[in-house]
Amino acid sequence: MSELASCFTIQLNGEEYTIDGDAHLPALLERLQMRRGRVAVEINQAIVPRVQYGGVTLKPGDKVEIINFVGGG
Repeated sequence: MSELASCFTIQLNGEEYTIDGDAHLPALLERLQMRRGRVAVEINQAIVPRVQYGGVTLKPGDKVEIINFVGGG
């Protein structure tokens, strides 16, 4: 099975989450309906710079924290 068509679990914001399909970070953000410019991502306690999102492939057991910025007024 290739890294693009995977089925495994990660920890997403402290909860178990199953990756079923594309294992790249942008695909996860899209599945979660989060806009890339409005989030901060940490994987295994390391902040991922936004310009690197496209090159990140998630792996089984990764601990992913996503913070979604919300504006208000």
